[in-house]
Amino acid sequence: MKKMKIVFLDSATVGEDVSLRPISSLGELTTYSSTAPDEVVERIKGYDVVITNKVWVGQKEIDSNPALKLICVAATGMNNVDLAYAASKQIPVRNAVNYSTESVAQVTFMHILNLVGKAPYFDEAVKSGHYSAAGSFTDVTTPFYEIKGKRLGIIGLGNIGSRVARIAEVFGMEISYYPTSGKAHCNVYPAKELKQLLAESDIITIHAPLNERTKGLITRKELEAMNPGGYIVNMGRGGIINEADLAEALDEGVIAGAAVDVFTTEPLPADHPYLTMKKRDKLLLTPHIGWASKEARELLVAKIADNIKAL
Repeated sequence: MKKMKIVFLDSATVGEDVSLRPISSLGELTTYSSTAPDEVVERIKGYDVVITNKVWVGQKEIDSNPALKLICVAATGMNNVDLAYAASKQIPVRNAVNYSTESVAQVTFMHILNLVGKAPYFDEAVKSGHYSAAGSFTDVTTPFYEIKGKRLGIIGLGNIGSRVARIAEVFGMEISYYPTSGKAHCNVYPAKELKQLLAESDIITIHAPLNERTKGLITRKELEAMNPGGYIVNMGRGGIINEADLAEALDEGVIAGAAVDVFTTEPLPADHPYLTMKKRDKLLLTPHIGWASKEARELLVAKIADNIKAL
């Protein structure tokens, strides 16, 4: 029986510390650390299965490979594949669902606790020598707050948003959410209109996909509707927040702080507003790592293998 031929176009996104054996055991696997747009056609030629995390696979690429039987997206979001054209050619596209829920929820609270707890300030106070020279055993010049009793507003109450809500309950937070679909689907927490959610919440977290309903959802207008002492954490997609508006709002004290793990352009351009703003201490940044705990990446590989097995 002919061995299935599988190619992974950007395997470096999974990391060298995670084994691809669950996939390679299913056929002949070829891996490329990364693939430029003009290399895709040549690299997928003759392969039954194409795995991509962020590399674009569209009409030209699909038409170039008559052997293609399956496209596997090494992520949940599938906006790097022309889904309509793949369907028209009867080529299934399979993503990996619910592999990173625990990882993203954990990083969400890492950001919340660092923002509200002023962790970067206190860390620098000790390392800079300021604490040693202060003459007091403690530093109460920069107050931090307990999140117990604070109101958490969640934009997008899917698998990840729901997990964040359950963790927030343990901290004693009050939870409400904005359904980006426009339809309330949860009886556990109250659904609110976006303007109301922003105005009433102490902390906003975003866990929605990027689509026609969420693109540009948060602009200067929405940031001004927030509690001036509030924080916003974007763990969804970069395009959900107008990035220039957020940088400007933080510089002008419209809100207290923000944390961002996702960006419209990745990696972040050197001249991006987040990197050129004046009050950079009010913004915590991570390089799109919310999904990427080792356990999540191992589960991702297993789910890709399951999708290939189903073929």
